[in-house]
Amino acid sequence: MHDDRTFFEFLVLEGAQAGLSWETILRKRDRYRRVYEGFEPSRVARFDERKQAAMLADPGMVRNRLKIVSSITNAMAYLRVQDEFGTFDAYVWRFVDGRPVRHVRRRASDVPVTSPQAEALSKDLRRRGFRFVGPTIVYAFMQATGLVNDHLATCPRRG
Repeated sequence: MHDDRTFFEFLVLEGAQAGLSWETILRKRDRYRRVYEGFEPSRVARFDERKQAAMLADPGMVRNRLKIVSSITNAMAYLRVQDEFGTFDAYVWRFVDGRPVRHVRRRASDVPVTSPQAEALSKDLRRRGFRFVGPTIVYAFMQATGLVNDHLATCPRRG
């Protein structure tokens, strides 16, 4: 994947998912798209206290103040990364040498929760001001966006 808006969407959704099931977030995804105005980082970076209060009151959202505030902080940091690298895409693919990391996994228990690349990206994101981007969240982000392919060898989606 090479779409900056989608990268931002997955950063927000992976942060919201922390401690919850992915199924919970998938059920709320359409509402997130509306509330986050299509996951346009420049819009999210301008969300004010009033918008945050509305998000906290919205049953279609994960109503966690830290997660909501971090998504706004992350939008600001995201824009700085785009300014520095031209695109978030150019920035993030550096952590996997420009091509997806493909693993051969036989069982679900073989899939780790993090990797050296996720740890490096997590550390760099935090250094740049991002929040809710620990190595486990970042590894899930990398899997969801195609930076890492951990589909089992028997999975039809592996290719």
